[in-house]
Amino acid sequence: MKLQSLVFCSDEKIVRILRRVLSDLEITVDHCAEGDSAIHKLTRQRYEAVIVDCANERVASQVLRSARTAPCNKRAVAVAILEADRAMRSAFELGAHFVLYKPLSSERAKTSFRAARALMKRERRRNTRILVEIPVLLEFEGGGQQRTATSDLSEGGIAIQQAPNAKQPSKITARFTLPGTSYEVVCVSEVAWTNVSRQAGLRFVEPSVEMRHELKSWLDSHAPDADPDDPPLPCKLTDLSPNCGYLEMASPFPVRTKVILTMKAGQVQAQVEGVARVSHPEAGMGIEFAQESAEQRGKLEQFIQALISSGDSPEVFVEPEGLEETDSSGQSSLAQPADDPLLVLFRTRADLPLDAFQQELRKQREEMAANHA
Repeated sequence: MKLQSLVFCSDEKIVRILRRVLSDLEITVDHCAEGDSAIHKLTRQRYEAVIVDCANERVASQVLRSARTAPCNKRAVAVAILEADRAMRSAFELGAHFVLYKPLSSERAKTSFRAARALMKRERRRNTRILVEIPVLLEFEGGGQQRTATSDLSEGGIAIQQAPNAKQPSKITARFTLPGTSYEVVCVSEVAWTNVSRQAGLRFVEPSVEMRHELKSWLDSHAPDADPDDPPLPCKLTDLSPNCGYLEMASPFPVRTKVILTMKAGQVQAQVEGVARVSHPEAGMGIEFAQESAEQRGKLEQFIQALISSGDSPEVFVEPEGLEETDSSGQSSLAQPADDPLLVLFRTRADLPLDAFQQELRKQREEMAANHA
């Protein structure tokens, strides 16, 4: 099934370019020239991408806000089209993930939409629900259990046939076995929704790497009509610490995208999960590593040592894992910055213009070279 996009734009030249580029990438276009029409469609139809021309900022903001508040489109990838003199920050404040600047060209648009398409596919797969009835044991903080069954299952959570008692704590451990396997899913969860029929949805909270792999494999095997993910994108690693790294690439993913980096130096290969903390369109992005286990940290340290020993440029590929969940305060699930200058730069200076940010990166490299001289 093709990916679906809604394009809100009254500039016919831009619309023609978008139609051509998106068609080449097998993304269908539903075009709206009026804001009211776009908002109406966003409340009634699911799209993987919402592309908005911000020539009229007030109307553009309304359209993007409608996408975020519509249950069927709140996870859609949002793309803002801006005038060349507009600050990128303004688009992110409107709720956009990607930014395209005018004048729009087919080549630049296709480069940006390759990354957008990879993220669109991943988000759709993450939200694909398989109808399946599995016995579930719910364990509550402080004691107490409840047995129920699922109605459906996705990478992000489960729908259950009987909602937890309203008096129970919000954090619940869900236990169930994937059908046809011996793998038991055990994951802290939280109630995402309930309905008048006393059914509920549970959202998985910080699932382990192993659980995500097992769940993804099971879902892939039971959703044969799902589109395969796009192949990982090649990139150049320019800066690296034990906690983060900066990648140069023409199609970076937006801030808060969860990614998987596959890196090879000599005979050593490491696969590292992380989250984009900095994103510079058509230039690169800064990734904070999510090192959940001693094994993961050990593999990264081994890779860094191999990189130092070889002195060669590593092979690096990156692929998206979806958009990062945040808590009610909007904070990331990862830990606060360590005493790491590169990570501090990512966390505190992400809004610097590209030239200024690159200058800070060069300064850190020079200081590191001086310290090791």
